[in-house]
Amino acid sequence: MQHETNTGKIKARLEREGWELVGGTKHDKYRKAGHPSIMVPRHRVVTAGVAQSIAKAAGWSK
Repeated sequence: MQHETNTGKIKARLEREGWELVGGTKHDKYRKAGHPSIMVPRHRVVTAGVAQSIAKAAGWSK
């Protein structure tokens, strides 16, 4: 399964689903109660592996 690699779309989906941006310098850190924090790199596009890790942490992968 292909996951979104565009960080703008990833961040928008996280925020729509209730994740809170709590800061970061080279990465944006998102948190949500009951979940581990998610670090999203500040690049336009992330690799497929990074996208998969973010999706898994956010609960998008089954």
